[in-house]
Amino acid sequence: MLGINGPEFLLLLIIGLLVIGPSRLPEYTQKLANIVKEVRRMASGAREQIKEEVGIDIDDVDWKKYDPRQYDPRRIIKEALLDDETKPVSAGAPAAVATVAAASAAAAGRSPARTVERLPDGEPAPFDSEAT
Repeated sequence: MLGINGPEFLLLLIIGLLVIGPSRLPEYTQKLANIVKEVRRMASGAREQIKEEVGIDIDDVDWKKYDPRQYDPRRIIKEALLDDETKPVSAGAPAAVATVAAASAAAAGRSPARTVERLPDGEPAPFDSEAT
């Protein structure tokens, strides 16, 4: 409790009793009890207001789902690289996706049917002057 241990709390209590005095002690204990009740009422009201506005109970929230440490890029990449399961590519997928799937299948030890397009003899390779 605020870094105060047992003997320190007892010493503070005795000093408080001496400063307040026995005549005003019941008045101050009643004020302290009222403050504690008010704080509890406010906390309960805030909890109910959150439940009404959000529609969920705070105790039912899975806080691990909102932990930012789960989005560590190193962990995500490591899991993706160690994942042995490859998903099949649909027939209507773009050519780039099919190429990536074929490359991942080749890396996994399977050899997919590969088509190589060759240029006719004497035709120069395509050149893009804006590429460099």
